Amino acid sequence: MKERFRVDQLLSRFGYCSRSEARFWVRGGRVMAAGEVVKQADQKVALTDVFIDGQPVDHPHGLLVVLNKPAGCVCSTDEREGANVFALVPPRWQLRNPAITTIGRLDKDTTGVLLLTDQGELVQRWTSPKHKVPKVYEVTLDKTPAPELVALFASGSMRLEGEDKPCAPAGLEPGEGVKVRLTLTEGRFHQVKRMFALNGYLVTALHRSRFGEFTAEGLSPGAWRIASLPGALSVSGPGVTG
Repeated sequence: MKERFRVDQLLSRFGYCSRSEARFWVRGGRVMAAGEVVKQADQKVALTDVFIDGQPVDHPHGLLVVLNKPAGCVCSTDEREGANVFALVPPRWQLRNPAITTIGRLDKDTTGVLLLTDQGELVQRWTSPKHKVPKVYEVTLDKTPAPELVALFASGSMRLEGEDKPCAPAGLEPGEGVKVRLTLTEGRFHQVKRMFALNGYLVTALHRSRFGEFTAEGLSPGAWRIASLPGALSVSGPGVTG
């Protein structure tokens, strides 16, 4: 038997409107369930039966978004910090409960793959150093790196300024000239830039090409696509009571 939820609860959970506004959506005939117009905001309906403005509920089992972050956008919702990545995706997603958020952050001038989700467990799992999720960065430096940096980064002995715990071993692959590829399994504040600065190098450009299994391949800057949620994290209902 299908689990049933209040219509006002569904509209609020998925970012369409507040629970107090739901009655106006219902009065306007904007909500249907099992082919019939819903008459009361507190009516209980099956999630899979609901259509809002003629469309099924927006990603009812949760969101996982792969975004190709452009330069100049921050990963914060604070408008005082300037343009943010949330303006690049449907505004309704920020009104969901829980709201969509980034899995980790990229600096304002850093580009590349950024994951967004409304699944808190996924954020915790993929940002925790103990899970060792690899993140790959394409780095441009102000000068050609010394060969000994490879062993230093891999040693697990590097201590960033102001920190006692050394960085986890990192994979550094020299590229052409001033370009290198760096693989990290943790995500400390400004970590890439600080690791190189500690050794006398300035990062002049930074692009994340991979986060775990995800890349931004095929996405132009600012574009995004929906990815499949891990099965164990997919939710079956609104996730709120009332």
